[in-house]
Amino acid sequence: MIVLFTDFGLEGPYIGQMQAVLHREAPRLPVVNLCADVPCHDPRAGAYLLAAYAGEFPEGSVFLCVVDPGVGGERAPVAVRADGRWYVGPDNGLFNMVAMRAGEVAWWDITWRPARLSASFHGRDLFAPVAARIARGDPPPGDPCAAAGRIDRGWPQDHPALIYIDHFGNAVSGVRAAAVPREATVRVRGHELRYARTFGEVAPGAPFWYENANGLLECAVNRGRADRVLGLSLGDALSW
Repeated sequence: MIVLFTDFGLEGPYIGQMQAVLHREAPRLPVVNLCADVPCHDPRAGAYLLAAYAGEFPEGSVFLCVVDPGVGGERAPVAVRADGRWYVGPDNGLFNMVAMRAGEVAWWDITWRPARLSASFHGRDLFAPVAARIARGDPPPGDPCAAAGRIDRGWPQDHPALIYIDHFGNAVSGVRAAAVPREATVRVRGHELRYARTFGEVAPGAPFWYENANGLLECAVNRGRADRVLGLSLGDALSW
């Protein structure tokens, strides 16, 4: 399958235009829109989210990832194979965490260019055709390079900040919940949150932290919006 991971949002034409290219180039393959609201212009937040989500998809899946504030600039277009899954998109840190955590990584600079390449929509014009080719079984249209030189090992395994706020107002961090003791008090925006395994373990309106379904530490309010009740915003730092 081909998996979309973008900061495009669901409104407007951008997701549809990319899907049209994928259906044209790989009409028999399913396309899954995993996430269209990665924090805008924030490849680092996207990197930690992508690493948490990717493991649910089978080997051979091709992730078409576009969080690309430098589109049309100096950043390279790349294809990365990490533990049997493919990732196509900009070389701006978006694939750093999946590559850091993978046991086996291979890296290609995409050298192919379409006849029509807009300056501002490489997701449609460049990355979507390349993702479709790879999903069909073709090799990456580019030059292999040493993955070790492209991975920034200086990134921490856990990013102690809020990187995503979901539809319910729950605030997701870049921290793997397994890295935090269950007895720890998580501090964010002057609030102190205790751990609960489920929403039902705390009273309605009560804040807490828990391990979400993707293994990340998440701040929540039972039957309420943590972002509004606690005044949380993307980028807020966590400590414990």
